[in-house]
Amino acid sequence: MRARTLLPAVLAAALLATAGCGSGSGNDSGGEAQAAPPKTAPAASDEGEGEGGTQVPESLNFTGTTVDGEPFDAKTLAGKPTVLWFWAPWCPKCRAQATETAKVAADYAGRAHVLGVAGLDNNAAMQDFVSETGTGSFSHLSDEAGEVWKRFEVTEQSRYVILDKDGKTVYEGVLPGGQGLAEKVAGLTG
Repeated sequence: MRARTLLPAVLAAALLATAGCGSGSGNDSGGEAQAAPPKTAPAASDEGEGEGGTQVPESLNFTGTTVDGEPFDAKTLAGKPTVLWFWAPWCPKCRAQATETAKVAADYAGRAHVLGVAGLDNNAAMQDFVSETGTGSFSHLSDEAGEVWKRFEVTEQSRYVILDKDGKTVYEGVLPGGQGLAEKVAGLTG
């Protein structure tokens, strides 16, 4: 009788262990599973305000370093719609999105922000990607440790997370070749 009681428990544990192992494998988009990095500490701010006294939403309460080695504080994005473009230097889908993403950044400058969030490689490769794709007109974070990716629960490259002016996510997903990005930003800028 004891074996009958233990067998379902052992099978359930084996299924859970197998499911856990399977979910951490790489995917066909070239991404590799990574251990979860520690959560980014909130940006220091006495008032909790960004530029021009804009209240900073929790979604923009993080800091980082650009691919050029400059410090970056996301609270500077508060008050305007923001496109976060998560990319990897070796990703052909990301490369295909580069032209449209740069066009949207230029067309909506002053009305919306575009921020590249590079990951899954080293900073030298990230710098090369920005140079080769002509996307240097807007900032790109070097997120080698995956902290910003984790913060926005991004698990694969070539993804957009679009935030409204209040910092709420209004879109998260893939836009092949960047198609539809301009329309989504236009809808947020009026």
